[in-house]
Amino acid sequence: MEGNAKSRESTSRGDDGVLKSFLASTFSTLDEVLLSQQPDLTLHEVGVVKFVSRGIVRVDGLPNIRAEELVRFPGNLMGLVFNIDPDEVGVILLDPSEHIGAGAEVHRTGRVLDVPVGDAMLGRIVDALGRPLDNKGDIAAAKRLPVEREAPAVMDRLPVTVPLQTGIKVIDALIPIGRGQRELILGDRQTGKTAIILDTIINQKGKDVICIYCAIGKQSSDTARVVADLEAHGVMNFCTIVVATGEDPPGLQFIAPYAATSMGEYFMSQGRDVLVVYDDLTRHARAYRELSLLLRRPPGREAFPGDIFYIHSRMLERSTHLRAELGGGSLTALPITETEAQDMSSYIPTNLISITDGQIYLSPPLFQKGILPAIDVGKSVSRVGGKTQLPAYRAVAGDLRLSYSQFEELESFSRFGTRLDESTRRTLERGWRVREILKQNQYVPLPVAEQIAALLSVTGGALDEVPLERVGEAEAAIRQAVREQLIDLCARIEAGEKLGLSDKEAMLRVARDVVAKKFREESRADNGSA
Repeated sequence: MEGNAKSRESTSRGDDGVLKSFLASTFSTLDEVLLSQQPDLTLHEVGVVKFVSRGIVRVDGLPNIRAEELVRFPGNLMGLVFNIDPDEVGVILLDPSEHIGAGAEVHRTGRVLDVPVGDAMLGRIVDALGRPLDNKGDIAAAKRLPVEREAPAVMDRLPVTVPLQTGIKVIDALIPIGRGQRELILGDRQTGKTAIILDTIINQKGKDVICIYCAIGKQSSDTARVVADLEAHGVMNFCTIVVATGEDPPGLQFIAPYAATSMGEYFMSQGRDVLVVYDDLTRHARAYRELSLLLRRPPGREAFPGDIFYIHSRMLERSTHLRAELGGGSLTALPITETEAQDMSSYIPTNLISITDGQIYLSPPLFQKGILPAIDVGKSVSRVGGKTQLPAYRAVAGDLRLSYSQFEELESFSRFGTRLDESTRRTLERGWRVREILKQNQYVPLPVAEQIAALLSVTGGALDEVPLERVGEAEAAIRQAVREQLIDLCARIEAGEKLGLSDKEAMLRVARDVVAKKFREESRADNGSA
């Protein structure tokens, strides 16, 4: 018993010795670390919220704050510095303001607003800060880019030379768009502006064009409908949807198009072609007006601030075609704006018309008559796209725009009931058939060769004897026949080769054969039944 007690006592003494040596070495190491440290005071600026309104706050303090710097509120809510006045700082909120009150602390972050970019963004739905909204998990972004970036210099740009095919006959033939162009789409409410955009995105399938759709101030249901259409047609894998709904703070609606442009610029710098759609910039301007008035900036025309032109021009100028040394990519912008009572001369539309390289105007009277897409050819123009148009279009639709405009004037004149000569009557008959050919259903973008076949069949006179109400039926049959019988010619048209006289004759011959066969068989059937 005594031996066991002595053994336990010696063991406990040994443990105490090990513990003491361990503590001694630990304290020695801590002393060395503390002696090697050079304490330094870090100054953190903290402001205090003075006033809170919907979408903005006014902050006291932060003497060294910079313009467009991000600040953080309690609850990790973010804001963007907008006004720097002598006695206060105006901040636009990027998160809801319900949980921010007077007296709350505001901390500087020392960085500007940026968004995630990269291939991981494709197929995703995000907000204006790049945060996912589609319940598919976090986004592993390649890098982050500031939402405000300088536009490429003039010497860094190349001419627009490659067409951006929309698949819509009236646009590709008469108002062509090139990769790197800025083409405005404007019209009254419910005239089919978003429908044109959807067809254009769907037509980029298989063409290696990245599409970014930015919804600004729209209802959530409208945006969900657009997403559902894109998913139904299998094109979401090369699309990114940036959403700032009407329920979001106006600050998010303001930065959304800039964020979408930065996402597109990442791909452009890699030499890829990008299409960015802003739907729409009228709501964007209204969100900026709301923020400016809340921050007490002096109002101008229609209560918009004086720099309303600049906020759109500095964004749209980032759309271009880069030189090969900088990647050779392109960024095409299709901004949408809404008119009221067909007034193209109102403030925001005229600003955007002067910034962009052309406009596509959608007419409410045409929409009401069922002429879809309701594009007014006379008021629409493309200042760049004619140089990018495929040679086949120039061979078929070279003077179609002028003749179609003349037809519309003749049609207006003929309504007075004046007796018309034979030449005028033939012009009207041809013009009515051209109008029927230019009609097109939604979600049915057409390949280039089929568009050429349809246009050539009407300008070449193959449809002159077809009843007006059956032109669409005849067109579908001609397109199918050309696709099946002239495979090599279709491939050469798609490749951008010129359309020779023999090619035109071959295509017209197929069109005439289809029309003759179709109506000959029907006339025989009618005679047999009689």
